[in-house]
Amino acid sequence: MDNKKATLELGTKPVGHLLWQYALPAIIAMTASSLYNIIDRMFIGQVVGPEAIAGLTITFPFMNLAGAFGAAVGVGASTAISVKLGQKDYETAENILGNTVTLNLIIGLAFSVVCLIFLDPILLFFGASKATLPYARDFMEIILAGNVFSHMYFGMNAVLRAASKPKQAMYATIFTVVMNIILDTVFIFWWRWGIRGAAFATIISQTLALCYQMKLFSNKNELLHLKKGIYKLKAQLVKMIIAIGISPFLMNVCACVVVIFVNNQIVRYGGDMAVGGYGISFSVATIFAMFVIGLNQGMQPIAGYNYGSQQLDRLMRVLKLAVIAATCIMMFGWIIGEFFPQYIARLFTTDKELTKMSIIATRFNMLAFPLIGFQMVVTNFFQCIGKVKISIFLSLSRQLLILVPMLAILPLFFNLYGVWYALPASDATASLIAFVIMTIYMRKFKRQFESSQLANS
Repeated sequence: MDNKKATLELGTKPVGHLLWQYALPAIIAMTASSLYNIIDRMFIGQVVGPEAIAGLTITFPFMNLAGAFGAAVGVGASTAISVKLGQKDYETAENILGNTVTLNLIIGLAFSVVCLIFLDPILLFFGASKATLPYARDFMEIILAGNVFSHMYFGMNAVLRAASKPKQAMYATIFTVVMNIILDTVFIFWWRWGIRGAAFATIISQTLALCYQMKLFSNKNELLHLKKGIYKLKAQLVKMIIAIGISPFLMNVCACVVVIFVNNQIVRYGGDMAVGGYGISFSVATIFAMFVIGLNQGMQPIAGYNYGSQQLDRLMRVLKLAVIAATCIMMFGWIIGEFFPQYIARLFTTDKELTKMSIIATRFNMLAFPLIGFQMVVTNFFQCIGKVKISIFLSLSRQLLILVPMLAILPLFFNLYGVWYALPASDATASLIAFVIMTIYMRKFKRQFESSQLANS
């Protein structure tokens, strides 16, 4: 099947089959993506020690911030490409591809240079202590040096999914996982490079996967391919990419702000071991969140195409199926987090204090998981159909508008437990807000669909 035919099927094939076809590779890819980070933490925790785990946790805001810029380009470009393919505007879609490459290079390099210059002050601001700063610095120096390759890798993977190549995107990510495990074994276990070994393993794996992606996009027989004349930035296209990508950008920036605040509050009320415990709980929660993010990525080309072609019945069908699937995924995560946290903690550490903190953090962090899947899907849905302001608001409501005030107030009364209480409380509140807004827009979509049917009859 050629690429054009696969793209056209987004508007004709049964929605359930399409969602499974696109979401499964994306879920595997996103889960795999989280796994190689988790594997890094397991290696570091077991070989280097609990302080290294805490130091690695301090780098989470950095990773979120880098991801924010990557999402602004990758998600923005992939959504714009999906809509243009739905409108059969293939020339514009191809120019978006070229502009995506250029933007990734510029932003990736600029981010690395600025952050490397101010690395120590940034890490201290993020919550690093004298004990954890050396570990965090050693890791981030390598990650930032190779950030442009990571940035490009994530951006191209998003475009692959939009170009009806979800399996290839999955293969690229699985490759990074396998290669990362091999290199972790060599660099950390055999060569004893410590936390720097984990960073080298990550960058090398992603760079090799990027080579594979660029080879795919160099195929002139594909509907979308790299060629001369598409790399010069065009203001209109850049504006389109950024306008769509601003929602996931702000989501990741908010995640960065939140993690900084969480880390500083935990250091203040619980110390380095509590930070490490939160890092382990965050790693566990991320696995299930990545399942839903993968589901959202699978939904994105289907929703974008059918919104562009005004097939509103198919649009609402994919939303419903995605919500059901996301809720089931997060429900399973809740069971794991609430009833088996001790087994999870032991994968990362044998330290008794760190294990204890990990169990507590995991149970609280995943307490509202049965609700949050719905919120994640709805937020992504509005992004897919170009309702950027709503998507931004829903992203902000969960992370910044609710969680940060709770993190500031509750520890004053409950100390460290105030931090733990804030996590599920904000998730539950944000889910309620998403439900109200989605109910209002469901009515609007229904009226729009009915009007469309009357016009076509």
